Amino acid sequence: MTAFEELLAAQGLGIGNVAALALYGQLVLEANRHFNVTGARSPEEIARHISDSLSVVPYLREPYVDVGSGAGFPAIPVGIVTGMPVTLIEATQKKARLLESLLERLELQGVVVAERAETAGHRPELREHFATGTCRAVASAPAVAELLLPLIGIGGAAVLQRGSIDERERSALEDASLMLGGSVECEDEVCGNRRIVLLRKQRATPARFPRRTWAQKRPLCE
Repeated sequence: MTAFEELLAAQGLGIGNVAALALYGQLVLEANRHFNVTGARSPEEIARHISDSLSVVPYLREPYVDVGSGAGFPAIPVGIVTGMPVTLIEATQKKARLLESLLERLELQGVVVAERAETAGHRPELREHFATGTCRAVASAPAVAELLLPLIGIGGAAVLQRGSIDERERSALEDASLMLGGSVECEDEVCGNRRIVLLRKQRATPARFPRRTWAQKRPLCE
């Protein structure tokens, strides 16, 4: 067992997936030497990101989309462990090319959409197409909701990975979700100060969302 595999095993991950997850981690670290893929710079940090990524698995159904995929957290670990096809939306071209190479190298089913989520959310073939979606990028909860809920079909769910969330942000998220056709269904603590907030899609998102330029600069209801 390699050092990377030992780190992942220490996170409590099943032995059947450790080798593929370790290869993924090694590929991300190697890419990070050439350009800034992720802020995680060590095997220990990557292993923690992988473990955190897998906390969303119980909440996911197909078809599944991940927004702002970056280095592939959480979608690539999800694909490795579940075999679920993944759609990754990533605007930065270098990162999008990396994601394509990761899918190929790890023999995962999936597709990379190399454009901003504000644009992808208006594409007819993507809009309200997915049963579940994630977005691990650093942004306020209402901004993440605006990027994700237009992609989720009625009855589906946006799965938000958050750290601490104060009452002001929680209230803004509830109000924004209603504007976007959803509602806050539950908020579960997963480990430490990490939590998952589940937004259930109840009706079609109004056509003006996501706003093409203001989704992250001026989040709804904040």
